[in-house]
Order: sequence, then structure tokens, then C-alpha cells
Amino acid sequence: MYSTLARKHISDSDLGRSSLDRLTPRKVEAWVAGLRAKGLSESTVRSTYTVLRAVLDTAVRDRAIAENPAAIVKRPKVTSKEATFLQAHEVTDVIRHAEGSRYALLFQLLANTGMRRGEALALRWSHVDMTNGTFRVVGTLAREEGQLVVTDTKTAKSKRPFAMTEETKAIFQALRDRQREEREVAGSVWIDSGFVFTTELGEPCDPRNALRAFKVAATKAGHPDAGLHTLRHSAASVMLSKGVPLKVVSELWGHSSVAITGDIYGHVAPTVAADAMRTLSGAYSS
Repeated sequence: MYSTLARKHISDSDLGRSSLDRLTPRKVEAWVAGLRAKGLSESTVRSTYTVLRAVLDTAVRDRAIAENPAAIVKRPKVTSKEATFLQAHEVTDVIRHAEGSRYALLFQLLANTGMRRGEALALRWSHVDMTNGTFRVVGTLAREEGQLVVTDTKTAKSKRPFAMTEETKAIFQALRDRQREEREVAGSVWIDSGFVFTTELGEPCDPRNALRAFKVAATKAGHPDAGLHTLRHSAASVMLSKGVPLKVVSELWGHSSVAITGDIYGHVAPTVAADAMRTLSGAYSS
């Protein structure tokens, strides 16, 4: 992602074509303003600025410039937005409308774990321990320059283990059984990629196809604005509304800090807080 941002928004810009000794904080500010003028999202502008700053930090290290002009410029902000989510019965309805889709099992896994789409699609059978009932996120599958590649996780904490429930264990078993059948049908053209989620020929699944399939199911269920990340948000909302501590959700979701979890899922806080107050009052009256 960083290399793509660098090519599209740094190298191919007036700033990118400038010599290091001509870079100034004012030029960096003008460049950031230009990114916003293009209509780029706040997160994309911030990420691109982060790439530029890292590049110029290296230039300072190598003594190509005395100081980093980007470091003097205020980091572009990203406005925190509460996540949209579906109620538990609505998630169930969307998954029901996905029956028959190749990606129905993916949707079930996302709803039951809160994993990111790319994390689930990057799973390999070597990351799944059916005997001990655990599996582990170690990377994310994405399309870069036309190729599907497994890259590092979003944050260091995103590399995390999961304990299987009866539901997730059944999902993995269904996936294994389906692969076994498809391997027999494909014969010599089967590609033993080792991925958990594969095409009929054993290749990794394209994240874009998974999104398209979900949008079809969500639209049929009456939720045309829902995306795959909605399943992640919905799972977190269910956990928090059922009293699971914010710290636990933060760890399971692989957030770098509990503050991020609180910002994203602040809409659940009033319900949780009300339950907490009732628990406290009940303790004194019992």
C-alpha cells in the first residue's frame, strides 16, 4: 500500500520531482492541500504524508538533508467516525441470503471472529490447529500491481491467536471437506497453495470477489450500504453489548490501543454503561 501511495501521490507530483535541497515545510503543506483537493480521503492523505515523512527521515539519516521539512508540518488529521453495524439478527439474515455463494463460509467466519477480510483470506492450513482448537492471524491478503500477495498485518498486535468455538470449528471442517472434493475434481490442474479459502482450482480467493458476493447478499437482505467490514463492526458491537470488556475486544480485534477501540465503538458505550450502573446498584440492594 505504501509503495502504491508513493508512486501515485509522491513520485508523480511537483514535490516528488523537486530536489531535496529545495523542499520546505511550505511546499509540503501545499502538497498536502493538493492531495485534499483531489478528493482523497482523510486516511489516504495521512498515510501518504506518513510515507513522505519516512522517506525524508531516511534522507536525514543519510545526511542528504539537515532536517526533515515534513516533520515540521502538522500531521494531517483523520476524523474519528463511529462504525456502522448490523444487529445480530440482521447479520444472520445477510448470511442466509449468501447461501449458495462460494463465500458464505467466509462471511460466517468473519461474523464469528471479527477478523478483517484480508486476514481471513490470508489464512493457511498451517495456521489452523484443529486438534487443539486454535488458529492464528499472521498476514493479510491483498492485490498489489495486479497480483495477490500476502503482506504484513495492519499493526503488530494484529498478529494474534484465536480460540475455536464449535461454530468456527465447523466452518473450518466444511472448508476442508470442500477443498478435498474440489481437489479430486480438479486433478492435475489443482494448485496446492495451502490457503484455507481457495478457488475451485486451489488458488487464493480475490478479496474483491468476496466483497461483490457480500454486497449481493446484503442488498437482498435490505442492507445495501453494508460492506464486509460491517461484519467486523457488528461482531464487536455484539460483544460489547453482551458485557465483554473493551480491553478484551481490543486484543481480539488486533487494535494497537484500547483507545482506538473506544473511538470506533463509542456508540455501544451508553448501553454498556447503563448495564454497569444497574449492576452496581444491584450489588448494594442484594
